[in-house]
Amino acid sequence: MPGVVVIGAGPGIGRSVARRFAKEGMEVALVSRSGTTLDLDGARAYRADSADEDELRAALDAAAADLGTPDVVVYNAAVIRPDTPAEASMRTHLGTWAVNVVGALITAAHVAPAMARRGGGSFLITGGMPEPKAAYTSLSLGKAGVRTLVDLLGEQWGPSGVHVASVTVAGPVAPGTDFDPDDIAEHYWRLHTQPRSRWDREVVHGGGAGG
Repeated sequence: MPGVVVIGAGPGIGRSVARRFAKEGMEVALVSRSGTTLDLDGARAYRADSADEDELRAALDAAAADLGTPDVVVYNAAVIRPDTPAEASMRTHLGTWAVNVVGALITAAHVAPAMARRGGGSFLITGGMPEPKAAYTSLSLGKAGVRTLVDLLGEQWGPSGVHVASVTVAGPVAPGTDFDPDDIAEHYWRLHTQPRSRWDREVVHGGGAGG
């Protein structure tokens, strides 16, 4: 049975993505700091802080032991908070960068080689901030890093059949708005099911069901 692993499985995009893939009959593994199943029937939960390499790798190993090599990995963890260049501190930015970018890199380094050996899979990252904003400095830097990371991971594992892409969300996520997480989740499914000849590297959700 094919499976999807969602890292950063919170009540917004994470839960909607998990439900969207479960709807297609895929087994679901949820990795979060709380280690909860988000009330999703049949989902398996694993606890890890995305900024803690040992915890993250252990959770990924546990998920692989239960479900096998995943068909899809969605990295959705992020630190989202307002901060300006004038408020910068080394500790804050290093901690934010660890979650927003390095956690995705560690996840890919841990799971993508097995996906490549199998001959395929999807590694999808939640992006954002299509334009940098000084009021969200650490997030702007992190999401710019995600774009670069997607290119690097695609260069490394794309030739082996691993589709690496990001879903850039250009606004605040909330149910019943133009940035409804259920609408956003459709992008992840479309990316996973794209034929290799038509792979997108980035999809931008600008608002509404059509993105």
